Amino acid sequence: MPTVPLSQVKLGDRFASDVITPLGGTLFRKGRVVTSREYEILQAFLVQQVDIEPREGAEEVAATEEAVLARFNAEYDRLISLVRRIFVSNMSGIGLPIMDIRKQLENVLAHIGEYNALTFMPRIADKQDYLYHKSVLTALTSHLLAQWCAFPKKDWLPLALAGLFHDIGMLRIDPAILYKPSALTAAEKEEVQNHTKHGYNLLKNVAALNEGVKLTALQHHEKMDGSGYPLGLKGDKIHPYARLVAVADVFHSITLERSYSRPISPYLALEQLQNESFGKLDPVYVWTLIEKLTSFHNGMVVRLSDNRLGEIVFTDRNNPTRPLVSVGGKIINLVTERSIHIKSVIR
Repeated sequence: MPTVPLSQVKLGDRFASDVITPLGGTLFRKGRVVTSREYEILQAFLVQQVDIEPREGAEEVAATEEAVLARFNAEYDRLISLVRRIFVSNMSGIGLPIMDIRKQLENVLAHIGEYNALTFMPRIADKQDYLYHKSVLTALTSHLLAQWCAFPKKDWLPLALAGLFHDIGMLRIDPAILYKPSALTAAEKEEVQNHTKHGYNLLKNVAALNEGVKLTALQHHEKMDGSGYPLGLKGDKIHPYARLVAVADVFHSITLERSYSRPISPYLALEQLQNESFGKLDPVYVWTLIEKLTSFHNGMVVRLSDNRLGEIVFTDRNNPTRPLVSVGGKIINLVTERSIHIKSVIR
């Protein structure tokens, strides 16, 4: 178990013992592979030396982990391409290739362990791609949220499909309105809202989809207090699929870049979801998403909005997105320091 100075650590090395911070937190666990991200964290915390395992085979392990992530990214890109083709072709009324979509979605879900809704931010090449990426990300997050909310396993894939198709009605909306960079007129807003009805009409006769998937296209903009559209439904009158997908939809709507607004931090997005859970979104699904995505623990390393790296030392369950963070020995309370927020989790 050689102890080496940081300057001699190589990418692909494995830690032979836990790496401990000056505050006593565990920076990295024994056996973790060193990538460029781990190396950056070691530098930020002024770690002078670490214990590493003998290097034989370390590069192969790192290569295997990179290959697994690469497979997820490749399957994700294939699904984006398929969704793009479907949206474009259906502008002329061609039927939906449901089995092709389901198969490729299952290919992505086979690698769902590589997906983190907080950290996975795809590059959006143009304004049209926003809709495709939001549809796929909503599908993936809905699949995870279905598990976290203890839906039966038979509902997991249908809920992913509900997330994928929730905005299918948008292909019936005039692109000049859909991608308009300025504020919409009242008439234009009404036309956009009609995408829920268009979506249901596109899916209602598709035998391969269950009723929950179809109703999600119609109801995902309904609100718990009855203030949504198109029918003004309240509470449990809204299908559970639609209530769940609505939470994932809102999260990805505000964390992806679009033609008329800049994305916000995923952590600020969760705070916005928390605020909207009162009367608008289903609070059970909202809080489950927040709790699962902010499973912070002492010793976790995060990057703050001012680009400083810090170590979480305490998390208040009432403010899960705003823990106490130690930065250079100074404790920052993100509950009171509202101008600062978590930008990303490093590890």
